[in-house]
Amino acid sequence: MIPNPFLGVLFHWLGGLASGSFYVPYKGVKRWSWETYWLVGGFFSWIICPWLLASLLTKDLIGVVSGQSLSTLWWTYFFGVLWGFGGLTYGLAMRYLGLSLGTGVALGFCAAFGTLVPPVFKLMVPSIPVAESIAQIATSPAGQITLAGVGICLVGIAIAALAGLTRERELPSEGKQRTIAEFNFSKGIAVATFCGIMSACFAFALTAAGPIAVASRAAGTTAIWSGLPKLIVILLGGFTTNFIWCVILNVRNRTGYQYFASRVRPEHTKLKAVGDAHCGSAGNPEILKLHLPASEFEAPRLRNYLFSALAGTTWYFQFFFYTMGETQMGRFGFASWTLHMASIIIFATMWGWLFHEWKGSSKKTHVLIGTGIATLVISTLVIGLGTYLKSML
Repeated sequence: MIPNPFLGVLFHWLGGLASGSFYVPYKGVKRWSWETYWLVGGFFSWIICPWLLASLLTKDLIGVVSGQSLSTLWWTYFFGVLWGFGGLTYGLAMRYLGLSLGTGVALGFCAAFGTLVPPVFKLMVPSIPVAESIAQIATSPAGQITLAGVGICLVGIAIAALAGLTRERELPSEGKQRTIAEFNFSKGIAVATFCGIMSACFAFALTAAGPIAVASRAAGTTAIWSGLPKLIVILLGGFTTNFIWCVILNVRNRTGYQYFASRVRPEHTKLKAVGDAHCGSAGNPEILKLHLPASEFEAPRLRNYLFSALAGTTWYFQFFFYTMGETQMGRFGFASWTLHMASIIIFATMWGWLFHEWKGSSKKTHVLIGTGIATLVISTLVIGLGTYLKSML
């Protein structure tokens, strides 16, 4: 198959749209704790969708996966587990910083580590399944253009993060709480930084899973779908991390009953009692029970499952399109990670605007975020051009 880098860029943009949008359906979940709806959505993200789509679109799925060496399966799964810490804390970053700032900081680190580390690491370990080392990439004009695109992308991400920081400094604390219910800048920045570094392990997992895609093509799978079996092993690792942590939180917070109950306990209504500003999720359950109407204890269980399933499925499609885009990038597949991160930030910022996360910000902040988004768009075009020139050689 002849690579088509501009088609690859389009697929990465679709993946970015899915990733930048997946958290939106969670806003429709009512009276469920974070750990409950995150795990329900995760079953669709990490288990149901990967197996369903790979079963429908690839050949001999079981044979391809079971035929891999233990080394390939282990490293793919292991990096998936490490990435799972990033996926887990990504949700927390959105919780504390909102879609725009949380995405900008987390994916800034993720783009830098995930894009540049594999080709740099190939200098030290030439046997790893990466097409070219960073030195080889830098020797050709096409490679230099692609690396310039990566650099432009990182600048755009930095500008977007600066816009978020400027906004945080401008708004009073009550203004932040109106747009993001649990806004906490210091906690959010720490979580988003950790998230970005650990999330880059997904790029390493994709590299380790290279033999799975090769085996899938050998089994007769069309090249554009050949990356789907890789996701089964990688996302199983991510599921392991998230499942363990969510169950721990279910036990610690006594929220495990929410999967089956149509009514929540008073301490889980997340609402303040009438006339008592200190009552809420941490308030006195008996006071809450006295002051809240009966409707406030009802959990729309079916609705919550549907919105969580929609969020989880939307999340999965980011990597569904990612694997498709990667097949079109030729020998510059390393740039796929940068394109993916840039497109996520673009669409997450757009959602941030729609949800008024930037309401009340100064003209300077709006100029910064607009400049950051424009820079990211330019970077995707530059990377696409470099990859296209390489494919013509």
